[in-house]
Amino acid sequence: MNLSTLRRWLWPQTSFQGKIFMAFGLITFLSIVSVTAIVYVNMRETIKHNAVTSVSDSIRQADESLNVMLEEIDRLNTVVVTNKNTVINTIMSPNEEPSYEWFLEQKRITEYLSGLIQYKPYISRMAVVGLNGKVFFTGGPWMDRSVLGTPMLNYMLHNGSRHAYFKPEGTADAITVGREIRYNRETVGIVMVDLDYDFIKKTYGVKPTADSMLYVLDEQNGYVYQSESAPSSYAPPLDRIIQIKGKLAGDNDVVEQKINGRSYIVVSRHSEYTGWSTLALIPLDSLLSESTRIRNLMTEVSIIVFIVILIGSHQVSSRTTINIRRLRSMMMQVKDGNLSFPRTEIHSKDEIGQLYRVFISMVDELKRLMEGIRLSEKKKREAELTALQAQIRPHFLYNSLNTIKYLAKLNGVPNIEEVSGSLIELMRGLLGNSNEFLTLREELDYVNSYISIVKYKYLEPIEVHTQIEDDALLDCRVLKLMLQPLVENAIMHGIGPSGEGGFVLIRVYAEHQELRIEVTDNGRGMTQDQIDALLGAADREEMPSRFSSMGVRNANERIVRMFGESYGLSLYSEPGLYTKVEIRFPQIRNSDQSDQEVV
Repeated sequence: MNLSTLRRWLWPQTSFQGKIFMAFGLITFLSIVSVTAIVYVNMRETIKHNAVTSVSDSIRQADESLNVMLEEIDRLNTVVVTNKNTVINTIMSPNEEPSYEWFLEQKRITEYLSGLIQYKPYISRMAVVGLNGKVFFTGGPWMDRSVLGTPMLNYMLHNGSRHAYFKPEGTADAITVGREIRYNRETVGIVMVDLDYDFIKKTYGVKPTADSMLYVLDEQNGYVYQSESAPSSYAPPLDRIIQIKGKLAGDNDVVEQKINGRSYIVVSRHSEYTGWSTLALIPLDSLLSESTRIRNLMTEVSIIVFIVILIGSHQVSSRTTINIRRLRSMMMQVKDGNLSFPRTEIHSKDEIGQLYRVFISMVDELKRLMEGIRLSEKKKREAELTALQAQIRPHFLYNSLNTIKYLAKLNGVPNIEEVSGSLIELMRGLLGNSNEFLTLREELDYVNSYISIVKYKYLEPIEVHTQIEDDALLDCRVLKLMLQPLVENAIMHGIGPSGEGGFVLIRVYAEHQELRIEVTDNGRGMTQDQIDALLGAADREEMPSRFSSMGVRNANERIVRMFGESYGLSLYSEPGLYTKVEIRFPQIRNSDQSDQEVV
């Protein structure tokens, strides 16, 4: 693996691909570990539960089977001890061995016992032992009067009022079940039945694992049964088994116990019928050896799957982010100022494809804007040059008009002097003042200058009167060139065409905290269509004069745009009588437009 390949695999976590790869790998790793751990733990618990259930059921079934045998034996013993003619009379008979009578008695009782245990394969021997030394039995092994005085017989005599169980020390071929034979409230003998030990082995042959151990203890904590195949190195001594039995909480308990450094599952059961306790010791390591093998196999498979998923996730993340890397490369070109970079087409329909198309459109728009900026800068430089040139023209024009005014005064031509002076004042206000707002007084001065110029155009005098309700209103701020277009429209299109003299009334007053200005003339008036055309509601070709109507409409639009639909111009007219234009304007007394104070 070369350096570039290693670098691609060890992708920095700051990259999008690296984050996807690391996140996918981490999630996969945690998922595999979690699933493997959960499966392994559940499998262990399932194996333990199944083993405990199986052993418990087997012990229960073995105990129940043994109880059935013992109950059957107990019924046989009951039959024997209650048979007076064949059993009790034979035991108490004075006939002794050897004699013919004794031989007949022995034959009779032997046949009787043989009939009882016939078809009972789990019974190896049945015997009747009289305390007077008479011994009768059927089956094997041989029994004679030497049984008298043995621990087994003594045990039977002390515990055989109902039934007694005894396993001779050092023998492993039978379990003896005995019961007293009583006559006239005195014990005259013992009936004993030997249970074949092979049936015990088969009954308690519970082995979930090869080295499992099972112990059956009687009420005196002596072995009734012990697993023979248990390794001697692992088999605990009797005192340890008794100690474990004492620690069990109940008759049917399951605990985990450590014995000689090895962990066991101990399953116990206590028989109410016999009083015996059964303990099954299952080594955990042997029981879970298969689960350990499966765990190792699962670990190996998980590692292989994890490696395959890592390789797949690297490929998926690489394919997923290849378009992102292409888009990033193009963005870096734009960052360096290269808007004509070679474009790598991204045809995907997902979000990356959408982002690419938005980015390309943004770059195209940026190129268009930058081209527009270059053109704007070029036009700006041209405009600056034009403005520099135009800066000279007003001064030249003012000086020229002043010269004309001076010459008119020297030659005694007052009308030319008046027109020149009015034109100077009008141009100085229009060209020299860049403010959008003026006081009403200044606006009226411009109107008067305009009237002084235009009145010489007509033969008949045109009277212009101004009515100011309150001189304080002259300090209100109004839009520049708001009145002049209205007066011009009244003179040129209202009074002028009639060829007769007329008058124009400019009335200024306040109403509802608004500044109201009325411009009324006694000219020829207008129709409603002409009013609509003047305000721009009709086709512009029907306008009486392009420039005058543009001034009126412009004044209305400026007021509405700045102060809202509740302000503006209203026209009232009667053809042949009059025309009145009413301006509604807020009372503004602040000279700064940004700090207008509407009263």
